[in-house]
Amino acid sequence: MRKDALVVGEIYHIFNKSIAEFNIFNNTSEFLRMLNVIRYYQMEKPLIKFSDFLRSSRVQLGDVNISFPDRSNKEKLVEIIAYCLMPTHIHLILKQLKESSISIFMNHILNSYTRYFNIRHKRKGPLWEGRFKNILVTTDEQLIHITRYVHLNPVTAYLVDKPEKWPASSYREYLLKVNEMDKICKYDEILNIDQISYKDFVEDRISYQRELAKIKNLLIENPFPTPILPYRTA
Repeated sequence: MRKDALVVGEIYHIFNKSIAEFNIFNNTSEFLRMLNVIRYYQMEKPLIKFSDFLRSSRVQLGDVNISFPDRSNKEKLVEIIAYCLMPTHIHLILKQLKESSISIFMNHILNSYTRYFNIRHKRKGPLWEGRFKNILVTTDEQLIHITRYVHLNPVTAYLVDKPEKWPASSYREYLLKVNEMDKICKYDEILNIDQISYKDFVEDRISYQRELAKIKNLLIENPFPTPILPYRTA
């Protein structure tokens, strides 16, 4: 059991990464598989088998479409507020709806994707680096800043130059650039998002977040680096 149990009704930033930064999402099919797994296991008791779910569902990722039936909140383990899938790790912002439901949900999606990946790549053994990490989100201000951090991950890693160009995140949902039936996240009861303001809020931070990532890498590579002056704006 976790040292501090996750609490029903609270929101958490959840993240996990692959063993030795191994690429676990290599193409559109693998990103899509994880998105399907996330939506399927969001429900406490799925009505159909996963294989049937894949044939009947639809979500959009680039030019590929898959859709999901709408289900009552009472049937969900978690509410998905934001997400980003990266080649070596995942970020989720989740609201726990039932006792231990985030742990149950994460156990399902991580194990399910591991089985799929191992069969696909003819490998054996664990895929993820231990148990998932979690950070309790305590304020609306903290939450909006974490969504920005999550959505900027692909840009920080120089995978794309703009976050909306990364299809495996919820950023386009926040900008209302996906169809209603294709949405995975539900944040409107928690966050009041104005699309233009949010886009400016996120993208104005690109250079700064990239600089922070560089500093972090320097600290990891050199435990006694030359002191770096605090970041200042003009």
